[in-house]
Amino acid sequence: MTQPPPPPQQPPNEPPQDPMRKQPESPQAPQPQPQPQPQPQPPAGPPAGGFGAPTPPPPGGFGAPTPPPPPQDGPGYGYPQTPPPPPQGAPGYGYPGQPPQQQPPQAPQQPPAYGQQPYGQPQYGQQPQYGQQQYGYPQPPTTPMAAPGGGGGKKPSPIAWIITAAVVVIALIVGAGIFYASSSDDGKDDKKNSADGDKDGGNGKDGGLGGAGEEKAPASTSASIAFQLPAPEVAKDAVWSVAGSWLTDSTYAKADLDQLIGYEPDSGTKKWTLPLSGQTCGASPEVTEEGLAAVLSEDGKRKKDKDYFKCTEVTVFDVNTGKKVWSDSVELSGQKIAFKELSISGTTLAVGGGYDGGAAFDITSGKSLWKPQQGSCEDVGYRGGEQLVAVRKCGDFDAETYEVQVLDPASGKPRSTYKVPGQPGSVNLLSVFSSKPVTFGVALGEEVKYTDAFSLDDTGNKLRAKITIDPDKYDVDCEVGEVHGCKGVVVGNDRLYLPSEQHDGSGTDQVNEIVSFSLADGKITGDRFDSGADYEIFPLRMDGGNVLAYKDGPYDKGAQVVTIDPEGGKQTMLLETPGTQTVRSVLSRMVPRSSEMLYSNGRLFLGKALISEPYSADDKQYAAIGFTAK
Repeated sequence: MTQPPPPPQQPPNEPPQDPMRKQPESPQAPQPQPQPQPQPQPPAGPPAGGFGAPTPPPPGGFGAPTPPPPPQDGPGYGYPQTPPPPPQGAPGYGYPGQPPQQQPPQAPQQPPAYGQQPYGQPQYGQQPQYGQQQYGYPQPPTTPMAAPGGGGGKKPSPIAWIITAAVVVIALIVGAGIFYASSSDDGKDDKKNSADGDKDGGNGKDGGLGGAGEEKAPASTSASIAFQLPAPEVAKDAVWSVAGSWLTDSTYAKADLDQLIGYEPDSGTKKWTLPLSGQTCGASPEVTEEGLAAVLSEDGKRKKDKDYFKCTEVTVFDVNTGKKVWSDSVELSGQKIAFKELSISGTTLAVGGGYDGGAAFDITSGKSLWKPQQGSCEDVGYRGGEQLVAVRKCGDFDAETYEVQVLDPASGKPRSTYKVPGQPGSVNLLSVFSSKPVTFGVALGEEVKYTDAFSLDDTGNKLRAKITIDPDKYDVDCEVGEVHGCKGVVVGNDRLYLPSEQHDGSGTDQVNEIVSFSLADGKITGDRFDSGADYEIFPLRMDGGNVLAYKDGPYDKGAQVVTIDPEGGKQTMLLETPGTQTVRSVLSRMVPRSSEMLYSNGRLFLGKALISEPYSADDKQYAAIGFTAK
């Protein structure tokens, strides 16, 4: 989870900016502190940690955390289905507590494969009961076995116990061997089977996973540096924003201080410059087929560290030419409203993240489509793409309830509404992972890590499945207060793809995986796309039916971009950066969880969103770097 930054200097009487946090904030986009500079890496081995290391959460939000509900016989939070009954002859999770029955001697038990969810994992808010199976460790049958040929009332003989124990030991050893064989990383792209198999693949309709990837491997995957953009100068002790980057076939555009600049993507030659009213504080992740994108900027230019301006100015521009199409702001009661994020769906540009609600424009003409509504409910923010999805908040502060709506992009009227489960005031954060199929994540109480995800059906009115996300294994990384500000969360093939945290590999190496959860039933699938020794893999987006991923390399190797066929897990390398210390030093400051990362057609671009003054005169800082492989 990206750590929420401390608020900048605030003018008096500013309303709280972030409607999804328990703690009021400023209307201005948050400004995190400068990222620490990496220390020189020793040649004796790979560095510890990686870009997946979780960031400590910020101080507690407003109000006390919501306690979990007491154990119950019914399903957990938000889950629409009845939990399965326990297996015959052994109590399952949620089964009424019973005194433990006599068990035969057990051999040492093996834990399940990393990322696998054992049967009987507790529902939301439930705790294990006495005598029940504990998380992660298989249990042999608890019913005493009768001696061969014995009657129902006879006690088993010592010989029978010895035979039974031997059978259990052999079974566990065989099972451990199968587990080791299926989980070892031998460099082969073996297909990983799952309980739900391939029947949940594709769109959940045709029984197949995805389709061919659109990105093709070039003749040579060894990339060269296309250009490096030096970071602009900033005031002493200041942390300023250059958020925003966009890519088309002919142009890479990057925000600079108080302006946007377009570059030729293979050489870095400057093509155009577009002045802005101030620093950028939000950018549309989408670019239309006509090459239009949008940026949010402050209403004044900063000169020193403590300068403060509101993020009120919306500008639509042509990425290929740098031409400004239009610029506008939204007023309420004679005051300009500050926003945090922008999203495009069709010809509609929706702006959200403000304390007073959301608004929308026609992206071509700039015509206002709707403005913030006055009443007990307001739009918190939007997720664009194939559909326009709104997160709507209703109720008083600290007692809010939330709705996820699919909107008519031309009018803003809801086509469907799903009420998010939970007690009033229990939802702390909510981010939409995908607009079609509608998939969103929730953090409860004062938590800033997402522990639950929900998938809706095609109508958007009904819950399809609830997915439990273990925060100790998967760190869903989202910007606080942004509906679409998540990285490393990819939805496709009727599945939710997440990267695991790094963990020990077969030796001294560190590894991680991309795993997936079915949007049809919420269960973890058999997908397990390994990083390889001392790499860390991070999903970027879907590539047709494939998963496009970035692999951060060890200290002596370059980073890679791969496309992964989900049918068999085969990874095809598309690009590999140089493994020199100079390049590794630049990439270490542009990690996927905090940087802007774009890949298309053999070109990889990484950019910073925030910049600060160098630590020394010899410290070279870059706003962006580009690579090409042809």
